[in-house]
Amino acid sequence: MNFSTQVIITGGGPTGLMAACELALAGIKVTVLERRTERVAQSRALTLHPRTLEIFSMRGLLDRALKRGIPLPTGHYGVLDTRLDFTTLDTDCPYTLFIPQTVTEELLEERALELGVDLRRGCRVTGFTQDAHGVTVTAEGSDGTFTGHALFLIGADGARSTIRTLSGIPFNGTEVTSTMFLADMVLDDPPKANSFANDRGRFLVVPLGDGKHHRFAVVDGDRLAVPLSEPVTEEEVRQAALKIAGTDFGMRDPFWLSRFGDETRLAASYRQDRVLLAGDACHIHLPAGGQGLNVGVQDAFNLGWKLAMVIKGDAPDSLLDSYHTERQPVGQALLDNTLAQTAVMVAFKGRDLALRQVLNDLLKLPQVNRLLSDQICAFDIAYPAPIWPVADTSPLSGERLPDSELQLVDGTVVTLYSLLQKGSWLDIRMPGASGAMEVETARQVEATGITGDRYAGLSRLLVRPDGHLAATAA
Repeated sequence: MNFSTQVIITGGGPTGLMAACELALAGIKVTVLERRTERVAQSRALTLHPRTLEIFSMRGLLDRALKRGIPLPTGHYGVLDTRLDFTTLDTDCPYTLFIPQTVTEELLEERALELGVDLRRGCRVTGFTQDAHGVTVTAEGSDGTFTGHALFLIGADGARSTIRTLSGIPFNGTEVTSTMFLADMVLDDPPKANSFANDRGRFLVVPLGDGKHHRFAVVDGDRLAVPLSEPVTEEEVRQAALKIAGTDFGMRDPFWLSRFGDETRLAASYRQDRVLLAGDACHIHLPAGGQGLNVGVQDAFNLGWKLAMVIKGDAPDSLLDSYHTERQPVGQALLDNTLAQTAVMVAFKGRDLALRQVLNDLLKLPQVNRLLSDQICAFDIAYPAPIWPVADTSPLSGERLPDSELQLVDGTVVTLYSLLQKGSWLDIRMPGASGAMEVETARQVEATGITGDRYAGLSRLLVRPDGHLAATAA
């Protein structure tokens, strides 16, 4: 069972599978080692955010996801009563997609297999070594111990990452200070509202799609100090519902109960030579706003094309350093964001409730609502530092590009994201194009116009494979 490949990925969740898809799209041989023998059965994470949906659109996966999910135009910040309005976002996907994690994994696994990824389930990584030539992984599977050799190793193996632990990369942060719980159950009398709150606690109720099964996400002010090791019980959920909402909604037949906390940590480095970390292996936090899965997929999207170019010899090894410099600040912002939401969620005293009301009123201001919506949806992220192979420092450099229409020289109208589906750089040239910003592997596109006032007066746009603008020329 010993094997050799170009990249080994530990972890077959959304982050690992997204990285595998990106690498395989570029023709890189990838083996994914996943300890579970089957896909996750519980619904777990329930939303794909607008930026993740844009990523799916750039790789031709959006239609598959839309067929399996339900678009929702709002989100929440700290379970405040005033909802975040995603309809104002600058995107063709102004909504979150309600879709269970098990379905997201199924879609990404399907795509990975189409691209030729070698996915091996029931394989637990126990160690690795690396040198100037590659990485050797040891693992245990159904047939015993085996080894795998690759040029690079990606640890996408979750919050308790074996790869991060064995690498010795510090995982700095804070221990659990408050715990909350989730419960997926059947409701015979489901509520019309989806949030409930008083001075005893607050919770969200989310339908899981069939009219009967619902998720409770509960902040019980009397049970914030319950240790993570104590199992959640149906009676605990019932009592919380009774004291906060005055009814148990006819709850019965729980099929997933989970306690979670606000432990918050960030990897000191996302790269150690030939070993790279992504997703929860890099950052853990309270699952506020459903950001964890989405940021993990976005990590993988940033890493995949860079690693592929380095392996193929199309870019220098230093390009991989930009993965850490671009994504670790995003991880830090994520931790700050979720810590702030935690403070709002566990606010139960009189002065705390007054603060919540102030925040509810502030969220009614369009500018404030948009600011926090952009944070949750990752639309506030730009990479202004110059990246290989250009040194552009114009105001637009590093911006995320919404999908736009381009009129080609032959009169055809296409979308920007459709041109990114093969994962290549784009060199968009208008009449009179100028500027020295060559990327040998870039797809050259001759156009006469592109929608969007921000591009007025530009003759060239160099677009990264992840949809961020690398450079422009007037």
